Amino acid sequence: MDTHENKLIAEIETLQVEFSKTTNKLIKDVKRQDKIMARSDKRQQKEYDELMALKVEIEETQREVVFTMGAIGESRSKETGNHVKRVAEYSYLLAKYYGLSESEAEILKQASPMHDIGKVAIPDAVLNKPGRFNEEERAIMDTHAQLGYDMLNHSSRPLLKMASIVAYEHHEKWNGTGYPNRLKGEDIHIFGRITALADVFDALGSSRVYKESWDDERIFKMFKEERGEHFDPKLIDIFFENVAEFLAIRNSMKDI
Repeated sequence: MDTHENKLIAEIETLQVEFSKTTNKLIKDVKRQDKIMARSDKRQQKEYDELMALKVEIEETQREVVFTMGAIGESRSKETGNHVKRVAEYSYLLAKYYGLSESEAEILKQASPMHDIGKVAIPDAVLNKPGRFNEEERAIMDTHAQLGYDMLNHSSRPLLKMASIVAYEHHEKWNGTGYPNRLKGEDIHIFGRITALADVFDALGSSRVYKESWDDERIFKMFKEERGEHFDPKLIDIFFENVAEFLAIRNSMKDI
């Protein structure tokens, strides 16, 4: 083997050593980078988890505030907080059986307690009058739907937007004789149609300052008569097909 070949072998061996050093350094750098990324991922995950926890807390607080506001509206008319709780549960059940998604049913459950929030602006003399309203008093009371809508509609929050619709439309009737806008049939938002039935079912079965509670037979007779008149006929059918579940909710949340 001549000198030239020896020199070439030496150079190749040197290159081999250098290549080995370089690749080892690259391996170490990649491992170090992986560790740094792992620490970064953990920090990011922690920050993400904290943000999600905060989001959940904000949403829960918002739901609590909405429910409390609804209960305040009812308490001014001498009704118990259980009324809005029952209406929320009835509304959720109707929404699910109607075919709405879980998220839609849940947001309605959260929004429906605000259906009568406009009553906070109605004078006590009208709100808590025993017996029937005269024409002027009825006109004042009927403004609570518009008042509730005006209170809530300016919010950009989806929950409060939905609550404003519920407040505005839960006194509309399927046949177009309701208020405030005499909407008819499916022109009434489904949330308004559902809350209308849930609210009336609970109101009729409860004692109020102006009336005694109705027995179930009388309520059921009225619902059958008002199918396609006051109420969405599909919702009335759903109610009677699942009436045992509605009665179970009522019995589990009785007024004290």
